[in-house]
Amino acid sequence: MEKRTFLKLSSTLLATPILSPLLSWTADSKLQNWAGNLQYSTDRLYPAKSIAQVQEFIKKQPKLKVLGTRHCFNTIADSKDNFLSLQAMDDVISLDTNAHTVTVDASMKYGQLAPYLDKKGFALHNLASLPHISIAGACATATHGSGVKNGNLSTAVSGMEIITAAGDIRTLSRAKDGDTFRAAVVHLGALGVVTKVTLDVEPTFLMRQDVYENLPMAQLKDHFEAIVSGGYSVSLFTDWQKSRISEVWIKRRIDKGVKLDAKPEYFGATLAKKNLHPIAELSAVNCTEQMGVPGPWYERMPHFRMGFTPSSGKELQSEYFVPRKNAVEAILAVERLRDHISPHLMITELRTIDGDNLWMSPCYKQPSLAIHFTWKQEWAAVRKVLPMIEKELAPFKARPHWGKLFTMAPSVLQSRYEKLPAFKELVKEYDPKGKFRNAFLDTNLYGSSKVVT
Repeated sequence: MEKRTFLKLSSTLLATPILSPLLSWTADSKLQNWAGNLQYSTDRLYPAKSIAQVQEFIKKQPKLKVLGTRHCFNTIADSKDNFLSLQAMDDVISLDTNAHTVTVDASMKYGQLAPYLDKKGFALHNLASLPHISIAGACATATHGSGVKNGNLSTAVSGMEIITAAGDIRTLSRAKDGDTFRAAVVHLGALGVVTKVTLDVEPTFLMRQDVYENLPMAQLKDHFEAIVSGGYSVSLFTDWQKSRISEVWIKRRIDKGVKLDAKPEYFGATLAKKNLHPIAELSAVNCTEQMGVPGPWYERMPHFRMGFTPSSGKELQSEYFVPRKNAVEAILAVERLRDHISPHLMITELRTIDGDNLWMSPCYKQPSLAIHFTWKQEWAAVRKVLPMIEKELAPFKARPHWGKLFTMAPSVLQSRYEKLPAFKELVKEYDPKGKFRNAFLDTNLYGSSKVVT
């Protein structure tokens, strides 16, 4: 799970006038995503520093997409016309200590927000494995952490400000807007430009992280729920070989007055004697502290340190969500493909996510297991393996992560989302001429055959 070099806008880029296109990061390079597996279809990138500039740009352009931290591995955020960047707009707008909410500019990253909240005595309910992603982008695609009682990151959204295709500002809240709000949170970039997000917060807390090695895969058959419920957040890592889970990462909250320790064994796995990387052969120097050392929530829930700039190694990612009631069957189904998967795999992570009521969330109405694949950057081979995985997971009506690689036919994908027709009606209201549509949305939400990745 080596991660990408995090690309930042330069001061020159940020100083460029709103209506002057930025042709490229450098004179001889093209805009690419974080992984480097995708070259975007245009280099026309416009930075905005204010809501007024965002509105002006939207009104003048017939087609555009917002380009954020670029952690999507497919073309969901791609455009052949124009990109809009909000990276200069990344401040905390307000912290409401009575309502337990924080409102931020949508392009703010979790790694920026978390230390601020902690200093004020607050915390978020969960974080993803990397803190370097933008809040708006993560919520738009239902990105998640782990924990049987933890919803994905978008479930913390209690309000949002969005600018429609007409340049109008609309504010939505969980308290007032019912179905419209539930449709809009995981919006896939189809509704407009999100400029502000309000998140639920809670009192800050400490955590510890313990790692176990070599959990027999057979233990999942009889003890899956107990294994994944052993902490506030639990992640299982496997390369699908040797009938084992190679590492179990258990993150536990430390409640005042309650002493926690780590038993030497965990369902047949043994307690690690040193910090580990999810890929055992790699150094754990950039991983969050383990060995039961107490620390702030935001320094334990991610797998990688906040201050660590992700390395420039190459990878691809895919992920499929299945109902948690089918978790063991789904894991065993994938294990049958181990000889096809392992030659191209860096690591698989298994995580649990609670169900939610957000229309386009992969966890809509179902507590889920997410089966995540971090691949070597061998797309020709991976592209042949993904249909095999999707076939094995078909009985469980698996839903792919919106921002990662999959080959599922659009008609199948669409059948997995009962609220999709109603969501498309909201898209028509906010964006009647398809200003924010691109090839990915045209194919996967409206098409019937070839998938665009």
